[in-house]
Amino acid sequence: MSYIQPAFDGSHLAAAAPAVSRRIVDDYEAWIDEVTPYYVAAADSREPFTIDEVARKHQLPDPPKPKSMWGSLPIRLQNEGIIRHHGGSTSARAGHSMVHEWIGVPAPMRELVAAQRRKERAARRAARAAERRAA
Repeated sequence: MSYIQPAFDGSHLAAAAPAVSRRIVDDYEAWIDEVTPYYVAAADSREPFTIDEVARKHQLPDPPKPKSMWGSLPIRLQNEGIIRHHGGSTSARAGHSMVHEWIGVPAPMRELVAAQRRKERAARRAARAAERRAA
């Protein structure tokens, strides 16, 4: 198949060939173990970043289900106290849609942040359970 499309004036415009797909890791936990060090390094830089920027920069593989599993990575990194939300940015992978921008939590504070997130999640679970019992 040719990626050259004729223009209306008879000349040919060369279009970029489609991107080669990234490798897909079959096991979700193996994928997490493989990509996490790159995000920890990005967090340690203390510069804002998007998940897609790091993935493209280091040519990271995709998870077993790329359309749904990329979103769980920042949640996991937040729960471990590695990153926090910084703002919004755009992503080439998401069609220049708005995406979250992250920044690293200083290493000495990570366990404190992770403990606070665990406490908040437990409180939300308890509140939902109380609502269900009351209903």
